[in-house]
Amino acid sequence: MNKNNNRVVELNLSHKSLKGKLSPALFSLSQLAILDLSGNFFHGQIPPQIGNLYELKELSLSSNLLEGNIPSEVGFLPRLVYLDLGSNKLFGTIPSSIFCNNISSSLQYLDLSNNSLSGEIPLNTENSDQCGLKELKYLLLWSNRLVGKVPFALSNSSKLEWLDLETNLFTGELPSDILSHMPNLKFLYLSYNHFSSHNDNTNLKPFFASLANSSNLQEIDLAGNYLGGELPSIIGHLSSLVQINLDTNLIYGPIPPQISNIVNLTLLNLSSNLFNGSIPSQLCHMAKLERLYLSNNSLSGEIPASFGDMPHLGLLDLSKNKLSGTIPDSFANLVQLRRLLLYENELTGNIPTSLGKCVNLEILDLSHNRISGTIPGEVAGLSSLKLYLNLSSNFLHGNIPLELSKMDMVLAIDLSSNNLSSLLPSQLGSCIALEYLNVSSNGLEGEFPEAIGSLPYLKVLDISFNKLNGEIPHSLHASPTLKVLNFSYNNFHGNITDEGAFSSLTLNSFLGNEGLCGSIKGMRKCPKGRTRHFLIAILLSLIITPIFCIVGWRSKIRPHLTVLKNGKKGVIVKDEEEASRDNNNQEVKYPRISRRQLLEATGGFSGSSLVGSGRFGHVYKGVLKDNTQIAVKVLHAKSAAELSGSFKRECQVLKRTRHRNLIRIITTCSRPDFKALVLPLMPNGSLEDHLYPGSLKNINGLDLVQLVRICSDVAEGMAYLHHYAPVKVVHCDLKPSNILLDDDFTALVTDFGIARLVKGGGDESGSCGVDDSVSYDSTDGLLCGSVGYIAPEYGMGRHASPQGDVYSFGVLLLEIVTGKRPTDVLFQEGSSMHEWVKSQYPNKLGPIVEGAMVRRAPRGPVPFDRKIWADVILEMIELGLICTQYNPATRPSMLDVANEVSILKQCLCASPSNLVVEDANSIN
Repeated sequence: MNKNNNRVVELNLSHKSLKGKLSPALFSLSQLAILDLSGNFFHGQIPPQIGNLYELKELSLSSNLLEGNIPSEVGFLPRLVYLDLGSNKLFGTIPSSIFCNNISSSLQYLDLSNNSLSGEIPLNTENSDQCGLKELKYLLLWSNRLVGKVPFALSNSSKLEWLDLETNLFTGELPSDILSHMPNLKFLYLSYNHFSSHNDNTNLKPFFASLANSSNLQEIDLAGNYLGGELPSIIGHLSSLVQINLDTNLIYGPIPPQISNIVNLTLLNLSSNLFNGSIPSQLCHMAKLERLYLSNNSLSGEIPASFGDMPHLGLLDLSKNKLSGTIPDSFANLVQLRRLLLYENELTGNIPTSLGKCVNLEILDLSHNRISGTIPGEVAGLSSLKLYLNLSSNFLHGNIPLELSKMDMVLAIDLSSNNLSSLLPSQLGSCIALEYLNVSSNGLEGEFPEAIGSLPYLKVLDISFNKLNGEIPHSLHASPTLKVLNFSYNNFHGNITDEGAFSSLTLNSFLGNEGLCGSIKGMRKCPKGRTRHFLIAILLSLIITPIFCIVGWRSKIRPHLTVLKNGKKGVIVKDEEEASRDNNNQEVKYPRISRRQLLEATGGFSGSSLVGSGRFGHVYKGVLKDNTQIAVKVLHAKSAAELSGSFKRECQVLKRTRHRNLIRIITTCSRPDFKALVLPLMPNGSLEDHLYPGSLKNINGLDLVQLVRICSDVAEGMAYLHHYAPVKVVHCDLKPSNILLDDDFTALVTDFGIARLVKGGGDESGSCGVDDSVSYDSTDGLLCGSVGYIAPEYGMGRHASPQGDVYSFGVLLLEIVTGKRPTDVLFQEGSSMHEWVKSQYPNKLGPIVEGAMVRRAPRGPVPFDRKIWADVILEMIELGLICTQYNPATRPSMLDVANEVSILKQCLCASPSNLVVEDANSIN
């Protein structure tokens, strides 16, 4: 407000959840200099009356639901310095008035990104002196449908610092003649277009030469253009560069050693090209390099031992080449190395024991090589491995080392297709976080260990093509998590029932085991006599076991139980001594529920009450005496003391947050050896139950409308955690199994066991820091999330941040659309979900969109608008790719994401219901 004449000069209503169309009253505020309505739910078109705001300097309407054409009147605002219309639904061409209205235009920031704009950049090449924004510093047009060549008149914007044309349909040669006029350029993003290099896509030298005067240039991204030619040695003259991304092109020839002159480089990505020759040893001169991607090329020769001289190297990906020789011992010097990917090469020799000194290693993949010898105990004992160990398809022999049991946080182990022999060690049962185990196609003997079958989170087990014998342990039948099993071609015998984890298995999982019989369809039936004896044994165990359990339970537990007064409320129930201290506590909030009551409600935490498992605990359903249905999350017994900080953290998060899309807490129960959270029972289970086959809940499935509503709920809950909660929270483990669904399929985010509480203030960008003042036990050593959903910066040792949750949400969107688990993509494709989908974008998305349409179509003869649905699926893919960008700073906030998903929900809900289903070929 201008105090002198009572005129409004600034109006900032960003992120206020406002709805409706833009009010005409706005355009009578003739003195308005700043108008910020970003991050709301405004819809409809931008009124042309906006041209009446002659004094306007800053205009931001980003992250709304605005559609239609951009009014040309915007280009005639004479004092406009800042214009942000990004992340809307705007279409049509860009008005020429924005670029060609006034040579002396003061516009410095122009963001039209993430819309559906088409046509060319409206700069008249015939009158280039009369067009252009000479003061422009930031031009962001990414993720539109713009076509044509980049007009030469853009060279008039010689002050440009940030040029982002990524993910459009631009053609022609790289705009070298334009870039040579931009000495202040810092960030250049031209990836995922249809640019070519000079001389019929054979010469990259003019492009890199045009950047010689850009002394402040920090990042170049040319990925996904299929550029041809050799990488010229003059790239080494761009000494200010920090990141170079040239992947997914047709660049051939050797890697020029002069590239090592870029001593400030932290990321170099040359993957998925046609590079050949050896890897230059001079690369070690880039002492600040953190990530080096050279995968999927034709590089040959040995891996330079000088790589061991790169102290900050955290990721090294040399996979899918023709490298030979041995793995250098010098890798032991890479103390920051977290991911080492050497798969699909021609490496020989032994696995060096020195790799055991890479104490921060989280991923080690040496699969599909010619490596021989035994698995060194020093490497098998790398307790730092938290994602996966893959040594498959080599010539390894000898025993599986017992030291593997030290990998108690590893999620996947693949030792398949080797010559390993002897026993499968029962000590692998100590790998408590293990989800995927493949030891197939070896020479393993003996019985299958019961302890491995009892792993609490095991989902995939393949032990086929070995010499294992004995009976398949009952612990595998009882597993609540197992989804994929393969016992084929061993020497197993005994009765196999089609119950528990085996209920979804077919005969293909048991081929080549002549001694097996049972109720699996197509399997030989067991003799009746043996069956009768088997049933008698089961009946006896059912009668005898409860007697011992009751006697043992009464003698051991009863002295510690507390009888509670009805109506008395408290926060935590422990033993009698602790409960007596709590009786004087007047600040009570939650009902008291004892461990005994929880035992009674859940049938003694019986297997029939088990409804799910997380990384650190099981979840049981139960009914209290007042008929309240509850879910009880019990921390794993082995982890109760070790993970007490995780339990406290989840309690604190749940007690201090209130939102319709976050799970609420009923009460807690804590003892030194027993910790439990009592939560409302969600009758529709988790989102994971509905996404994949094998669950009774998945019989009817969820259609696209339901899934988008669920995504909107999740985004709203996460936006609350990041921006509005009393204590700002970074969830750290967002995934389908941590999204529960109530009676009407409203989504509630749960499982805050590894959440980070962040500083109360936090800026609008969401770049909150971890609050070190919070006095909870540390979760150091716990991975910030689950494999496939983890933001790449976490793998480099960065602190948890809201941007990490945004990444996980983006993976969730891509998972829903593709129907693939991110772990499946990781293990089958050798890439992240982001990388795999990006490789299909935009020209190969047809099968993905059609597959999503088939999987997520309404059940029954319900008509729907295929065009709208296809558009929504494409928008989900694009939003997922934006959320999973490698650079955390370029990801949107959860507020922006929530707005975007809300748009998709409204599009689906507003579509007519009496439409005729179109032909499948209508999808582009």
